[in-house]
Amino acid sequence: MTVTQPSGPRRPGLRSTRPLKCAAASMRLARRTDDEAALRNTWQLRPVCADPGPAGAIFGALRQLALQLPAVSADRLAKVAAMLGLAWDDEALADRCTQIEDVAGSQRPAPFAAAAIAAHVVAMRPDAELFGWWLADLVLAQSLRWPRPLPLLMAQAFGRAFSTDAGGKRIRPGEKGFERAVCVALVQGAVEACRLASELSRRAEKLLSVAPKLRAKGAGDVIFLLLNEDAVAGSLVTKNLSRFAARRLFERLQQLEAVRELSGRTSFRLFGL
Repeated sequence: MTVTQPSGPRRPGLRSTRPLKCAAASMRLARRTDDEAALRNTWQLRPVCADPGPAGAIFGALRQLALQLPAVSADRLAKVAAMLGLAWDDEALADRCTQIEDVAGSQRPAPFAAAAIAAHVVAMRPDAELFGWWLADLVLAQSLRWPRPLPLLMAQAFGRAFSTDAGGKRIRPGEKGFERAVCVALVQGAVEACRLASELSRRAEKLLSVAPKLRAKGAGDVIFLLLNEDAVAGSLVTKNLSRFAARRLFERLQQLEAVRELSGRTSFRLFGL
């Protein structure tokens, strides 16, 4: 069976939306209660270059996973580990790079390769399960030769695939049945991603259909951002669009039912498909 990754103009915003869903699921591992809306607000409404806080940093690590090539280096892994709140020495991170290369370059099926790297990480650092899931999605992309990773597995970590019949105990990386659970979780994650892609495509078609009705000079820039980002600030300023003009444009898009307000706020609002 050939596994292909959702891509192209018919999958708007998918690469920015999946990290948010995975980040929300990861909050249980981080012992936090932030949901998707809280994570989005934390990330989007922070001052430029400001520290997004622990939850926002985890979201940032998953965004990085989705937006960068599936390549590894000790320096990159050190930055990701720091974003996830973990301290790792350089030698250990170099060993992780070697393990990733060995696992991804092996002939084992992609889900088993992803399961193997997650198990390696948790065996070495039981407190680093979140990092193990991050690496699992990276190795999955490498094994399937995807041009960019698409976070799938983290969102399934507390799902049915990893539940046992014995009191609902969760199967953790490296435990009995983990490889099989990863295979099931990958299928479930792919189904969810395809459903999300279909819904985003439908909403994108609606946005594009109303584009000719927009008269704002900078409307094209806003539409591009809406098609490619999970959320766009209502106070957006571009070289062709003032803050006042942006507010009027988003109000018009709401009237045309082409965008949704995502923050739940009356000020510092966020809009998306």
